Amino acid sequence: MLIAQLTDTHIRLPGTLAYDVVDTAVFLEAAVRHILTLTPRPDAVIVTGDLTDFDKAEEYARFQQILAPLPMPVFPVPGNHDSTQGVLAAFPAVAHRATAGKAHYVVDEFALRLVMLDSSVPGRPHGEIGAAGLAFLEGTLAAAPARPTFICAHHPPFLTGIRHMDVQNLFDAADLAAVIRRHPQVLGYTCGHVHRAVTTTFAGIAATIAPAPAHSVSLALDPQAPPTFHMEPPSLALHRFADGQLVTHRSFIGDFPGPFPFFGPDGRIIGSAR
Repeated sequence: MLIAQLTDTHIRLPGTLAYDVVDTAVFLEAAVRHILTLTPRPDAVIVTGDLTDFDKAEEYARFQQILAPLPMPVFPVPGNHDSTQGVLAAFPAVAHRATAGKAHYVVDEFALRLVMLDSSVPGRPHGEIGAAGLAFLEGTLAAAPARPTFICAHHPPFLTGIRHMDVQNLFDAADLAAVIRRHPQVLGYTCGHVHRAVTTTFAGIAATIAPAPAHSVSLALDPQAPPTFHMEPPSLALHRFADGQLVTHRSFIGDFPGPFPFFGPDGRIIGSAR
């Protein structure tokens, strides 16, 4: 199974730029074209929050229009720029799966089980799964202890060292960790929010933040650094599940020189001494 992960797309109304700099729609269009060129083609696309910039119905509609060429299913969760109600209204298929009054749901159709968690908190930038969400996760994992599982949400449950993002991470991370530790079939946790590719361990499993397809939060590890962003090369995460193992790759979006062969027709490394 191959999963493409988009996150923090921040789609706005036509003619507007994020922070007066970024045409996020153009970057998402490039990401969609990139996904369509991948071989093998991903089985599913997950979108870990901040689909829109201002939670407007027109922004969700534009997001869906841009993703329309994708032939595989798309599974989103809300971020702090979205809302539970906005995502559920825009995606009836998600609303049909959702439970506990939030966009918590399970994708059971693939070899790797996806548990999508809604960590959004109305009107606030930080995240919380909440008591109902944690109970949903506990029950969902207990119902299928033999199914390899991947948990997907918007907010990271760990500190990155980027202070202005760390103060708005997942506030009930300790409670989430306690649930995960009781269920060894959970192979990983992935999220967004930080607009950077970050990898660590959390609750004994791999935990990743996916990069954004547009602007990147600056890699500023000085705790006094102001909140800023850079226009780094856009990319997305690819998660490959095979033989019981989950492996994450970073796939850069754009046209780059290559592929170039390592070996010539004679089987020798190209450029080696004869």
